[in-house]
Amino acid sequence: MDERIISPRRHADEVAQDTTLRPRLLAEYIGQERIKQNLSICVSAAKARSESLDHVLLYGPPGLGKTTLAHVIAHEMGVNIKVTSGPAIERPGDLAAILTNLRQGDILFIDEVHRLGHAVEEVLYPAMEDFCLDIIIGKGPSARSIRLTLPSFTIIGATTRIAMMTSPLRDRFGIVYRLDFYEPAAMEAIVGRTSRILGIPIESGGVATVARRARGTPRVANRLLKRVRDYAQVRAEGVITSAVAQEALSLLEVDALGLDDIDRKILQAIIDKFDGGPVGLETIAASLSEEADTIMDVCEPYLLQLGFLERTPRGRTATARAYEHLGRAYPQQTAQPSLL
Repeated sequence: MDERIISPRRHADEVAQDTTLRPRLLAEYIGQERIKQNLSICVSAAKARSESLDHVLLYGPPGLGKTTLAHVIAHEMGVNIKVTSGPAIERPGDLAAILTNLRQGDILFIDEVHRLGHAVEEVLYPAMEDFCLDIIIGKGPSARSIRLTLPSFTIIGATTRIAMMTSPLRDRFGIVYRLDFYEPAAMEAIVGRTSRILGIPIESGGVATVARRARGTPRVANRLLKRVRDYAQVRAEGVITSAVAQEALSLLEVDALGLDDIDRKILQAIIDKFDGGPVGLETIAASLSEEADTIMDVCEPYLLQLGFLERTPRGRTATARAYEHLGRAYPQQTAQPSLL
C-alpha cells in the first residue's frame, strides 16, 4: 500500500528530490503557522543564551514535514544535524556510538522515535536529562559503571504514533508540537513553490487542482505534481492547466477529494460488507488483505479529517458523508417502538 500514488510515506526514489525541495529557513517553510511562531521564539531565545535548544518532539500523520522541520531548526540554530531512526538503533551500544560523536549544540534527529527499544531508552534518559552516558564495563560481579559527560545537544524526535511512546520518554521532551494537515491556501503555495523549483509550466487552475487532491499533505502534492507533469508532457502541450490536471489525476484514480482506490475500498467494505459498521480495524484489514497498521497510519487520518469515518468503542463506522461521496443512500435510523 505504501507505493500508492497518494501514500504520505516517502518512496525510495524521492529521497534526493526531497532534499532539493526542502526549505532551509522558517520563513521559507509554508504552513503550520502556530508551530513556526513558537519555534521562532524558542530558537531565538536559545541562541541569545548561547544554549542548545530544548528537546523537541514532532508528531502527526506521515508526509507533513516533520523531517523537513528538523532540518530547518538545525539551520536556524546554525548547528549540524545527524539523522537516524528508532528501528536503526537496535542496541544501547549503537546509541552510545552516536551520542559520543555529537559536538556541542548538535541536533540528533530520531525518526519513528516510538520504535526505540526499552534498553535503548534507558540509556537515552540520562543523556537527555543530564547529558551523561552510563557505560557498563565487564560482566557479572566484576562489572562496573562509568559515566561519560556529553556535550550539550538537542534531540528532535518524530513519530506518527505518539500513543505508543512510553511516558518517561515523552516527558523528557520540553517542546512538543502536533503537525496538522495543511489548509488549501498553504497547499497551493507548496505546489506553486515546487513547480518553480522544478521548472514545471503550470497555470493557477492546475495549481489549485493538484493542491485540492493532495490530501493536505505536502509530500503527496509534490508526487502528484510530478505525475501530472509527465501526463502534460506526453498527452498535452507540456503546460499543466486545470483540465490537464483533472485528466491526469482521474487516470491515476485520484478523485476530487484526493481519495484513491484503496480509500474507496475501505469505505465500501464498511458499508457493503458490514452494513456501515461499527466494525473492528483488524476485520477491515482482513477483508481487504491489507495490514491493519498501514490502514490506521496511512488511510484513516485523512478519512477522519474528511468526516467519512468515526471511531467508536465498538469499531469504525461510515458516516453520512461517506455514503454521499460514494453515491449511496444513507440508511435511515429505525424508529424505536413506543412503550406506551
